[in-house]
This record gives sequence, structure tokens and C-alpha cells, in this order.
Amino acid sequence: MVHVSKTAMSAADPDSDTRRAAPSPGMTRRNRRTLILIALVSIAPVLASYSAYYLFSRDKRANYGELLRTAPAPELQGMHAGVPFALAQLRGKWIFVVAAAGACDAACERALYATRQARTIQGREMERVTRVWLVTQGTPAPTILALHPDLVAVTGTDGLDGFPAGPHRIYLIDPLGNLVLAYPRDPDIKAMAGDVARLLRASRIG
Repeated sequence: MVHVSKTAMSAADPDSDTRRAAPSPGMTRRNRRTLILIALVSIAPVLASYSAYYLFSRDKRANYGELLRTAPAPELQGMHAGVPFALAQLRGKWIFVVAAAGACDAACERALYATRQARTIQGREMERVTRVWLVTQGTPAPTILALHPDLVAVTGTDGLDGFPAGPHRIYLIDPLGNLVLAYPRDPDIKAMAGDVARLLRASRIG
């Protein structure tokens, strides 16, 4: 009887190791499915939350604010606390934006108050929301800043020129920098807060 070693067999058939190392078609398909499942699990929360957010947004019976066409908010730049500021720095937050002169007349005061209350009503979720005051003329009145310590006051901007619903509105921008809703300067605060609460529940971003 002739005994042939495995080494000799491998030497006689150099392709044998390659055949053993090559995965079967079935294993390749399983590996591909596994990678796809891992990718889906990773992005599913984002897709689900954003889908829910946009489904909510298009239900006009649900939202109080004026639904805006989904588009990036205009790039805004100016100065805040003596340093250059760009609206993009707040990416990742839901942003209320109000534009008014630094003297802040009665309409300005009502708008800022409304955004403050709508944010406060969110309770534990309020840190996901920030507020920006675009100071279109002069400098922000110290008395107003004292009433709104969380407010980001930005000078040297063109206000809300270029925003789709005009300059005399309150705007809500999503954490990806897209326009979402527009409100009157003297809104129904509870209704506006309700809009924000639904968005925060639907979205896992921001």
C-alpha cells in the first residue's frame, strides 16, 4: 500500500489550497447579508425618526406653524459675543430664529418671549432647542439680554432677508440646517410648543 502525505498531495495539486480557502457561494451570500443587516441596524434609527418627522410635517392638520418647503436655511453670518458667528455652528440643534432691531420693540419682545416659553415647555428636552436673535440694527438692548440669558444675539446680519415667508416671522430650523416651520410674530405659544414637542418625539436627531 502506498501512503501519500498531505504535503505531497498539495505539491502535486497546487490549486488545492486555493480551493479550500475560497469561500463557497453560500458563505459569500451569508456574509453579504450580515454586512447589509449591520448597515441597516446602524442607520435605521435615523431613517425612522426622520421619516416620522417628515410624515408629521406634511400633515397640515397636526402642525400649527406654516409648513415650509424642505430646503437649507440661508447661510447667516455675523458676530456673537465679540467673535465671528455662523448659523451652521448650531447644527445639531432645533433653532428658533427671530430678527429685530437691537432696541427690540413690543413685537420683538413678544416674539422672543414666545420662543422662550415654547422652549421652556419642553422640560427635559429643552436643551435640544436653542434660540437666535438676529439683531438687524444697532446693538442688543441689555435689558432684553437679561431677560433671555440663553439667547444667541447675533449682530451684523441682513436679518431674515431671503427666508421664504418674509422677515417678520419666527422660523424653526431643524438640526440638519433645513427650514421647517414659520410662525407669526405673536404666535399661540401652546400651539407652537406643541409643534416642537411632536418634532422632538418624532426625531432622534438633535
